[in-house]
Amino acid sequence: MSARFRPPPVRPRSALTRTRVRIGLAVLVLLSAAVVVNGAAGGLSTASEEAVPRAPPTENHTVVTESGRAGTITAYEPDGDVLYYNNSRTKYFDVDPVEGDPLTVEYAATDTIHTEGPTCSDPPCARNVIERVDLETGDVEIVYERYDHKETAAEWHDADRIDERHVVVADIVADQVFIVDTETEVVEWLWDAQSDFALESGHAFPNDWAHINDVEYVDEGRHEGRIMVSMRNQDQVVFLDREEGVVENWTLGSENEYEILHEQHNPDYIPESRGGPAIVVADSENGRVQEFQREDGEWTRTWQWEDDRIQWPRDADRLPNGKTLITDTHGNRVLAVDESGEVVWQVESTMPYDAERLETGAESEGGQSARELGLESRTVDDGDAETGAGGFRPVEFVGSIVESILPHRLYNALIFVAPVWVGVTEAAAVVVGVAAGLTWAGLETAWWLRDANVAFRSPIVREDEGEERRQ
Repeated sequence: MSARFRPPPVRPRSALTRTRVRIGLAVLVLLSAAVVVNGAAGGLSTASEEAVPRAPPTENHTVVTESGRAGTITAYEPDGDVLYYNNSRTKYFDVDPVEGDPLTVEYAATDTIHTEGPTCSDPPCARNVIERVDLETGDVEIVYERYDHKETAAEWHDADRIDERHVVVADIVADQVFIVDTETEVVEWLWDAQSDFALESGHAFPNDWAHINDVEYVDEGRHEGRIMVSMRNQDQVVFLDREEGVVENWTLGSENEYEILHEQHNPDYIPESRGGPAIVVADSENGRVQEFQREDGEWTRTWQWEDDRIQWPRDADRLPNGKTLITDTHGNRVLAVDESGEVVWQVESTMPYDAERLETGAESEGGQSARELGLESRTVDDGDAETGAGGFRPVEFVGSIVESILPHRLYNALIFVAPVWVGVTEAAAVVVGVAAGLTWAGLETAWWLRDANVAFRSPIVREDEGEERRQ
């Protein structure tokens, strides 16, 4: 009986051929490149006055500062036109109206010095200034200045006016808070963070250890005469008594307890007369704005706000009309939300730091607490954050995945050091393009080795296997 010949079984051909894989990866790379090129060519940049977008109309003047790759200060008329613009400083930070003259403001700014000279022996160095500008005439006056030996983490992010001669300064480079007489230039009082905080806290000492980014002189209520300080790298807001140091049991937050605060910016104090004691604060690395009320000897969260765009808020002011003015640095905008949490005013900005609504008092000076106003909290449902009005957006979807994988602080740091036109969409496109390119290169290498019959053997073998080979 003869054996019957049976042909070998035919394997089903995979629909995923090399050509199709190459085409798919090439499409991803090209689409990612197109998003990046479009962002570079037409992305938002307020580095020149001509590029500053018109703002929606509002009842008051609005001032916005920027401290990213381009430092600017812009003042908007109530009708949305630009009243004043300046980009002569490297970075602009906190801005406040001058009492009695609502169209004159005072702000902290920093210049980077790149050339060696009598004020900088080892460039780059920093020149920190407190300036006053009349927004109508453009006249600028230097109130106080100091040269510092380095440029990284060497700015003054905030200075708060105490009276006609004295200001309190948040000194990042020295991890100190000091009060200076601007006429004599004598420092009359100084608090060093090392006196109340261990060097093991915060970042690696002495490199940007505490990052004191905000100070506020409390001029009424239970804490009158004390100074509220934002210790960013310790995730805390503290109150200072000028004789005793940190006021015990009044600290908001605790280091690494990110559910409360995570590297916050610009806390504002609301006193008892306006429904406090309360603190409204930009909870930066958590991507939200919060308010805490003092009750029964501790701080209780009474309000929070976020939407699906907010990325790295660095300022929030409660206005007298109940709205909250928010600066969203990596969301590239300044916005106002009403009592129900709806965005009712918004202007685009490359990398805003601080915003001030003039004719309403400094920061949250005229605003009431969230509890007094009965404000409604707003949070984002995770299921809505990837979709939005335009439906599913693949690049933004990938961006949300990357953002969820990377630590929020690292994600914000990468955006901060990137070119000014790089936003979340462009960053996601870069990630997608690089991943597709590396995958393509890896597959091509594997295919070439397989076609060339090149195989690799592990250099590690069991002892019995080696004996068998020798036999």
